[in-house]
Amino acid sequence: FVFLDDEDYTPYTLDAEVIGDDAGYITDGLTGLYVQVIDDQPVAVQLPTSVVLEVVETPPEMKGGTATKRPKPARLSTGLEIMVPEYIANGERVLVNTATGEFAGRAD
Repeated sequence: FVFLDDEDYTPYTLDAEVIGDDAGYITDGLTGLYVQVIDDQPVAVQLPTSVVLEVVETPPEMKGGTATKRPKPARLSTGLEIMVPEYIANGERVLVNTATGEFAGRAD
């Protein structure tokens, strides 16, 4: 993974092993992410509190079902899988809380 400083465009490279599960929240053009640097070497990333990701695969909403809000699984553009409300469809952009990995609303 290569991250660029917003101010001076300094590139910081981190291996996938260092990023770990946080890779599911990282997309091209992501802003608000901080790279932790120790002795001029990048060692970790701090994600923004939420990110916008696209739903690429989720079952359709059940018509005529009960009025309860049942969550359903959704696979996002980065491969991350989360539970979303029944009304979310393929192609929609959703907010995902990076601390909990949970659906946080529809994106604008």
